Amino acid sequence: MRAENHSHDLQAPGGHIPVMLDRVLELLAPALARPAPVLVDANLGLGGHAEALLAAHPSLHLIGIDRDPTAIERSTARLAPYSNRITLVRAVSDELSEVLADAGHPRVDAALFDLGVSSPQLDEAERGFAYSYDAPLDMRMDRDEELTAEIVVNTYPAAELIRILRDYGEERFAPRVAHLILKERAREAITSTKRLAEIVRTAIPAATRRTGGNPAKRTFQALRIEVNAELTALERALPAALDALTLGGRVVVLAYHSLEDRLTKQVITARTKDTGPVGLPVPLPAHQPRFALLTRGAELPSEEEVARNPRAASARCRAAERIREAVDEE
Repeated sequence: MRAENHSHDLQAPGGHIPVMLDRVLELLAPALARPAPVLVDANLGLGGHAEALLAAHPSLHLIGIDRDPTAIERSTARLAPYSNRITLVRAVSDELSEVLADAGHPRVDAALFDLGVSSPQLDEAERGFAYSYDAPLDMRMDRDEELTAEIVVNTYPAAELIRILRDYGEERFAPRVAHLILKERAREAITSTKRLAEIVRTAIPAATRRTGGNPAKRTFQALRIEVNAELTALERALPAALDALTLGGRVVVLAYHSLEDRLTKQVITARTKDTGPVGLPVPLPAHQPRFALLTRGAELPSEEEVARNPRAASARCRAAERIREAVDEE
């Protein structure tokens, strides 16, 4: 879940402060210290990180991508003072290569991924992302897409529901939840967040319900990832962003659950390893790592930030720098 803060003591326009902002600025600064740098923000959201980066780097051109038209609309307003230095595009992050090519910047100096759901999507009840409101089961980041959480819940066979709940929600009671959903939907279609949350609660053993927050959390996460194909998008977008980075270019990824973080770690780690045969006296240039890690493991937000913005608690930050071009580009 992408989390932007509602703190009033440090209020940015619209009352939202982006997660781990100081660390993101610090990690990206060396890559943006060159003349006329270009950065792609692959999950623009409300434009909080974008605004801070544009303010910190007066010659920066920022290309912002988001699939949610509301996010594009709000970011356009928020970033209006920088209108001559931004290109905002409504697209899914896995279209990153095409967006950069169309913008005339196939190579960029920095890339930022702030994954998950932004605060407005959670806070606007009618979007159906949150189990804390009663709303239609929707969960689409882009409302022009056809697949909704309601369709998934009412039409997917048991095996598919179990797979989604287990893989995307890490729900250990996935079979119990899926079978109760099937039983209930046979009685009457499940169309509201409240009814789904109640079904999940009933399916999960009482002893487990007493710990770990709302028992519906994992199911809602799983449905959101399925509806928006979030992991599939990241799987394609992150390698594309790494390929687009110039020498000395940097990428920062903020993930909000273990699936996103694990995928990020796999993609970045693969680029930071020597792939040559073991035991060679001289490393082969073609097999030397193209990237170096900038973070040791996943960095977490400070206790102070979490106290100020509880939604930041699950954030995990990873970053890498391009240290070598691909051989065919040298």
